[in-house]
Amino acid sequence: MSLISKLNILMLAGVALARVPALAAELPGAAEFHQNIQPLLANYCFDCHADGARKGNVAFDEFKTDQTLLEDRELWLHALKNLRAGLMPPQKKAQPTAEEKERIAQWIKRAVFAIDPQNPDPGRVTIRRLNRVEYRNTIRDLLGIEFDTAMAFPPDDTGHGFDNIGDVLTLPPMLLEKYVVAANQIVSEAVPAVSKVVREQSVAGQQFHHGDDGDASRSGRHGGLRLSYYQPAAVSNTFTADLAGKYQLAVALMVNEKYVDNVFDLNKCRFIFRVDGKELLSNEYAWEGGRAYHYNCDVDWAASNHELSFELQPLTPNEPQTRTLTMQITSVKVVGPMAKEHWVQPKDYEKFFPRKVPADARQRRAYARELLGGFARRAFRRPVEAQTLDRLVSLAESVYTQPGKPFEAGVSEGMIAILSSPRFLFREERAEPSSAGVAYPLIDEFSLASRLSYFLWSSMPDEELLRLAEAGQLRKNLTPQVERMLKSERSEQFVRNFIGQWLRARDIESIPLEPRFVLAREEKFDPEADRKRKRFAVLNVKSDEQLTAAEREELTKIRNSFRNSFRRTPRAEMNGELRLAMRLETEKSFDYLLREDRSLLELLDCDYAFLNERLAKHYGITNVFGDETRLVKLPADSPRGGILTQGTALGVTSNPTRTSPVKRGVFILDSILGTPPPPPPPDIPPLEDAVKGLTNRAPSLRETLAAHRENALCSSCHNRMDPLGLALENFNALGMWRDSEFGEPINATGTLITGESFANIHELKQALVKNHYTDFYRTVTEKLLIYALGRGLEYYDVETSDQIVARIEAANGRPSALIAGVVESSPFQKMRAVDQNEPKKTARPVQQRADATTKP
Repeated sequence: MSLISKLNILMLAGVALARVPALAAELPGAAEFHQNIQPLLANYCFDCHADGARKGNVAFDEFKTDQTLLEDRELWLHALKNLRAGLMPPQKKAQPTAEEKERIAQWIKRAVFAIDPQNPDPGRVTIRRLNRVEYRNTIRDLLGIEFDTAMAFPPDDTGHGFDNIGDVLTLPPMLLEKYVVAANQIVSEAVPAVSKVVREQSVAGQQFHHGDDGDASRSGRHGGLRLSYYQPAAVSNTFTADLAGKYQLAVALMVNEKYVDNVFDLNKCRFIFRVDGKELLSNEYAWEGGRAYHYNCDVDWAASNHELSFELQPLTPNEPQTRTLTMQITSVKVVGPMAKEHWVQPKDYEKFFPRKVPADARQRRAYARELLGGFARRAFRRPVEAQTLDRLVSLAESVYTQPGKPFEAGVSEGMIAILSSPRFLFREERAEPSSAGVAYPLIDEFSLASRLSYFLWSSMPDEELLRLAEAGQLRKNLTPQVERMLKSERSEQFVRNFIGQWLRARDIESIPLEPRFVLAREEKFDPEADRKRKRFAVLNVKSDEQLTAAEREELTKIRNSFRNSFRRTPRAEMNGELRLAMRLETEKSFDYLLREDRSLLELLDCDYAFLNERLAKHYGITNVFGDETRLVKLPADSPRGGILTQGTALGVTSNPTRTSPVKRGVFILDSILGTPPPPPPPDIPPLEDAVKGLTNRAPSLRETLAAHRENALCSSCHNRMDPLGLALENFNALGMWRDSEFGEPINATGTLITGESFANIHELKQALVKNHYTDFYRTVTEKLLIYALGRGLEYYDVETSDQIVARIEAANGRPSALIAGVVESSPFQKMRAVDQNEPKKTARPVQQRADATTKP
C-alpha cells in the first residue's frame, strides 16, 4: 500500500471519528483505537486486511460501528495470538517493534476484553463429574480398595485435550445405573457386612520353596511363583493349622508367557497339587497366556503342620521352546476352621466399626450417625447437613432393624447411598458465605481443598486439607500445603494424567504401530513389494462376494508372500515393556523438573534422558543396564534430549506403517508453540495422490509434501507444519534413529514460518529454546490452566495467563512458579456469582486429534 493510500485511510478515520463525538465519548476503547491502534494496523496489517483485501476473511476497516469493533472478541483474540506468535505480520513484511506489539496487546485486553488486571474474570466452570481416574483414586483413598473403573465405566469424553472437562463429563442414565452398581460392589468388597466370618489365611506363591528352587522364578504378578513348562519342578510350603477342623483350600494359578509376534509355542505340562502327599488336583495345561485358574479343595485337618506341594511335569520335551511358558502359583488361600466358634472379625472391621455395636436402640442410632457422618464428610469433601444425615441414618436403621439383618449391613446400605449421591459423583463448589454481592467471590475453603487435591492428586482431599478448610486456614497455608502435596506419592497422578494428555504419553501404550512395515522403509526400494502392498490395500477392503475368482487367488498369493516375509523377526518389537518404558521416559522427564525445580525449557532440549536397558538399546545408546528407568547422561553428539525426540512423541504422531511429518508438525504447533492449525478442509485427497505418477522409485515424504503444498488450499497450513515435522524424519515411527529411507539419505533441514533456518533436529530444538521460549511458557501455562480448571480458556483468561507467564520468566522457567501461579490465580481461587450472566463467548477451539488430517 502506498504512503498516499495510508494517509487517505487515516484522514477518513479522523473524519469518521469527528462525526461521532458522543459515541467516542461513550466508548473510550474506540477512541484509543482510532488514535493509537489504527495507525499501527495501517502500517503493518492493511496490505492484507484492509482497503478491499480480506486475507483469512479478515478486514480491519469494515466495522460498521465502533460497537461492533469492540464486540468482535473472537477476531481480536486471534489477532493477539498471531501477533504474539510472530505469525502476523508475515516475516517478509515490516514488523512492529516490541513496544508497538505490547501497545496493541494492552488495548485488546483492556478495551476489547474489558479485563481488570487486579481482578480478572474467573470464568464459568460447569460442575465436574469425577472421571474414571478420579473416581478410582477417590475410592482407593476413601475405602482402601482398588476398583477397576476401566472395566466398570465407559471411557470419558475429552475436550480441549483433557478428560476432566466439566462440559463433556455428562451423566447419562446408563452411566448413573453403573454408578449404583459400582457403589454396591465397592461397599460389599470393602466394608464388612457382619461382625464375624470364617478365618482366611493366604500363602503367596513366593512362599513355596524347593531345595535349590530349580527353574523357579519369583517375579510373578501378585507375589506369584513361576515354574517353567520346560523343566520338571517341585515346590512346597508347610502350613501350621493351630485348630483342628474342616478347611477349604482355594488354589489360584495362572499361565504366563513372553509374547513373541506370530510365533506359537505348542508345549504342554501337567501340574499337580498335593496336601500331605495326597493328590487333590492334577490337570494338563497348554499355551493359554494370561489365563487364570481357580480351584477349591476341602480337607479335614488336625491341629498340626501340613505340607502343601506342587509338581510340574513337562509333557512335550521335543517341541520348540519359543515363548517362555510358565505356570504361576499365585496363592493358596486357607479358609477355616468352618465351625462358628472359631470365626473371627473380618478384615478391616475396626477400620469401619471402631467400637462395639451398642445393644440399646438409641445408642445404635447415635453410633450409625457417627459412622455415616464421618464417612459422608470425607466422601462429599465437606461436612454434611443434619437433614441429609438424618435421611442416611433412617435408611441404615430401616435395614438393621429387620429380622436377621446385622447393624453392619444397615451402615453399609447408608454408605452405598453416599457413593451413589451426586454430591459424591460431582465436585460441588460454593462461594465463601461472607462474599454476598461480590461479582467474583472467593470459593469456600472446602471447594479450594477439592480443587487442590483433584489438581495435584486426581483424588479427594486428605484429612489435613479438610481440617484446615474447617478451621478456615487453608488459604492462609496455601504455599506449604502445595509443597506438601507435591512431595506426596499421590502427586505421581498429576504427572501421569497431565503429561499423559498434554504430551499424549499415555497413548503410546495403545497406538497401532507395525514394526515390519516401518523398518521395511529403511531398506532399498522394492517396486514389486510396493506394488503388492498397494494391490493388497485395494483387494483387502472388498468382501469375499465382491472378489472375482482371479482376485481371490491374487489376494491369497499376496497374503502368503507377506507371511513368508513376516517369518523374519524384526530388529525391533513394540511390545508392552518397550511402550511402558517410553511412557515412563516422558513422565519422569517432567517429574524430574518438577521435583528438582529445574527449567521447563529442559523439556525442549537437554543432555540427559530417562532410560532403562530395553529403551536404551532401542535408541542405540550403550552401557545402560537393568529394568529400572533412571537418568542417563547422553553422549555429546546424541540427537536425543527433550520430549520431541522421545519415543512417545515420535510414536503417537506417526502412522502405523510410517512417519507422519504432518502429525508431528501439528503436535509441535499445538502442544509446544500453542498455535494449532485449523482443521483440514473436507474431502482432502490422500497425501500419496500428490505423487501417484511416480512409479520407478519411492518418493520421500519431503517430495510428497512439497507436491501437496502446490495446492493453494493446502499451502498456508503446511508451510507451518511441514518444516517442523520434517525436522524429525531421522526418527522412524518406532522412535529409532535412521539415516535413510528407501536407500535415500534423509534431509532434515528447514525454515520456520517465523524465519529461523535449521540444519537438523538439534538446531531446531535450539531455535525453540532461544527464540520461542515465551510461546512455550504460554502453551504450558494454558494447558495447565485447562487441566486445573476443567474448562477451555476464553478471552477473559488472557490476563491470567500473561501474569503466570511473566512469573515463570522471572523465575527462569522454574515449575514452582507455574504451579504457584495457577493455584493463586483468580480462576482457581474464585468463581462467578451465581446470578451473573455469561458474557459473549468466543468459539471453542476445535479438538485436535491425531487423525486431524486425512492420511497425512
